[in-house]
Amino acid sequence: MLNKYPLWKTLMVALVIAVCALYASPNLYGEDHAVQISAGRNAQIDEPLLNQVKAELEQSGITFKSIALEGEQILVRLNDGETQLKIKEQLEKSLGKDYVVALNLASATPDWLESLGASPMKLGLDLRGGVHFLMEVDMNAAITRAKEQMVDDFRTSLREEKLRYRRVDEAANGVDIQFRDQETLDKAQTFLSTNNRDLLFSDKGDMVLSATLSEQRLKDIREYALKQNITIMRNRVNQLGVAEPVIQRQGADRIVVQLPGIQDTARAKEILNATATLQFRMVDLDHDVRDAVDGRVPPGSQLLMDRRGQPQLLENRIMLTGDHIVDASSSFDEYGRPQVNIKLDSEGGNKMSQGTKDNIGKPMATVFIEYKPSAEKDKDGKTVFEKHEEVINVATIQARLGRDFRITGIDSPSEAQNLSLLLRAGALVAPIQIVEERTVGPSLGQENIDLGMQAIFWGLAVVLIFMVIYYQKFGMVANLALLANLVMIVGVMSMIPGATLTLPGMAGIVLTVGMAVDANVLIFERIREEIRDGRSPQQAIHHGYDSALSTIADANITTLIAALILFAVGTGPVKGFSITLAIGIITSMFTAIIGTRAVVNAVWGGKRLEKLSI
Repeated sequence: MLNKYPLWKTLMVALVIAVCALYASPNLYGEDHAVQISAGRNAQIDEPLLNQVKAELEQSGITFKSIALEGEQILVRLNDGETQLKIKEQLEKSLGKDYVVALNLASATPDWLESLGASPMKLGLDLRGGVHFLMEVDMNAAITRAKEQMVDDFRTSLREEKLRYRRVDEAANGVDIQFRDQETLDKAQTFLSTNNRDLLFSDKGDMVLSATLSEQRLKDIREYALKQNITIMRNRVNQLGVAEPVIQRQGADRIVVQLPGIQDTARAKEILNATATLQFRMVDLDHDVRDAVDGRVPPGSQLLMDRRGQPQLLENRIMLTGDHIVDASSSFDEYGRPQVNIKLDSEGGNKMSQGTKDNIGKPMATVFIEYKPSAEKDKDGKTVFEKHEEVINVATIQARLGRDFRITGIDSPSEAQNLSLLLRAGALVAPIQIVEERTVGPSLGQENIDLGMQAIFWGLAVVLIFMVIYYQKFGMVANLALLANLVMIVGVMSMIPGATLTLPGMAGIVLTVGMAVDANVLIFERIREEIRDGRSPQQAIHHGYDSALSTIADANITTLIAALILFAVGTGPVKGFSITLAIGIITSMFTAIIGTRAVVNAVWGGKRLEKLSI
C-alpha cells in the first residue's frame, strides 16, 4: 500500500521531536537575579553562615525567592535587579572582607528537568550580558622568572659537577656566574654551553662567566608565557563555573577574555588575576633567625613571615615549584584537620625525591606566592606587580617524598579548597594587567534577544501565511514541520555542551526558517507536476517525495559543507553563526522530509483520493 509508514517509524519521529521539546523547555523559565557569597582565604561557607544571612535579610524586610547552600557558596535568588544591588551592598558591609559577595544570574530551571540533564541554551556575551577584558601579559616578568629558574638550575648543575663558584646572580640579559679561578670557569663554560645550546656564554673578565639569553630563547619565553596564561586562565574560569567563556589570543602579548553572565567585574578580576603558586624550600638551620630579624640575613638565605607573623629563615635554593603540580585536592588528615593533597608530574617527583632523600628529619617550608598590582607604573606606563611571599607550612620530612604528598597546617577547609583549586588550575606564568574593560549589561543583552526574536517571529509569520495560502492543507503540514524545526534547533543547542547562541547565531536561525520551508516547496511542486502528468494522488505523493529527495540533499549538503568550513576557520560570532546554521540544516532535512512524510502518510496515505488540497 502506497504512502503508509510502519508504526515504529511514526513513533520514532514523534519521539525525536518530543525529546527535543523536553530539552528546549528550560529556555522558557529564564534566569533569576542572584547574589552569590563565597569564602575568602580566611573564611568558610557553612550552615550557620547561611542562617545568619537569611536572618539578616528577613530582619531587613527584603523579599527573596530562595536562599540555599550550593556547593561552596550561598546563592540568594531575587525578583529584580534593584533588590539584587541593594542586597549586595548590605551583605558586603555586614560580612566584611573575608567573604566575596558577587552579582550573578542563576538558572530558574525546575529541579526535575535538571535531574534529566536539561538546561537552558548557553547565551553569548551579546545576548546574556557579562564582561569583556583585554589583558596584557607582563613579558618582563616572564623573562625575569626565566632568569630566576636559570639561576636555580645553574646552582644545582654546578654543584652536581663539583664545580665551585662564588656567586650566581641575575644580569640585564641573562645570568652572571663568578668563579674562584680561570680553570674552573673554563670547565664550567664547556659544561654549561654543552647542556644549554640556546644560551650564549662569554667570559666577562674578573672570573665572571656570562650566560645571555638568545633572541630565539627570548621569543620562546614570550610565546610560552602567552600560551600558558591562556590555558591556565581557561582552566581556572571553567573550574569556577563560568559558562562558555571566550578566552583567546590577540597579537603578541594580549589576551581577550569574555565572561557571559558575570555581572560583577570585581569578582571576574579576582578570578583572572589570581597568580598563586607554591615553592618548597628547606629551612636554614645553620644560622640564627634572630640575627636575620635584626637585619643580618646570611648570603644564600631569605627571611619570610608565616601566617602567624613568626619569622622563618629559608634557603634561597628552591627544591620544587608549583609548575610541576598536575593535581591538587583538599581533604582532612587523621586528626580531622584540613590538608591539600599534591600530585606531581614525573619531573617534579624526581626533583622532590632527590631534594628530600638527604634531608630526612629536617624542616621543609611551603611558600605561598602571589603577584598583586601596585599603584606604581614603569617607564612604559604599565602597572608594576609586587611579589608577596608567605610561609603557609613548615613540616619535618619524615621520609623520602615522591610524586604524591600532602600540605598540612592550613587554617580552614575553605582555605584548603581555594588553594587546591588555584594549584589545580595552575599559576599564571607571568602577571597580567587589564588594559581595556567593557561591561555588557543584561538590559542590552535582553534588547538584542528581543530584536532577534522579532526577526524570527516576523520571518516565521510571513512564511506560515504564504504556505497556507499557496499550498492549502499541505501548507499546514509544512508549517507544523517548520515549528517542529525551530523546537528541535533550540533543543539540540541546549543539549550540546559547547554550543553558545550569539546574535549572529540568531541570524542563522532566521536563515534556517527560509531554508527549512524550501525543501517542502520542492516536494509540493513536484507533487503538483505529477498530478498534472496524470498520476493518481497517491502516486503523485510517492513520486513527489522520492524524486525531490536528491535535489534537497544536494542543496543542503553543499550548504552544510560551507557551514563546517566556517566553523573550522572562523572564530567568535562567525563560529556561532555556523553552528546554528549547521544544526538548522540537519533538523530541517529531518522535519521537511521525514516529519512531513509521516504526517502526510497518516492523513492521506492508503486512502482512495480523487484530488489533493495542494
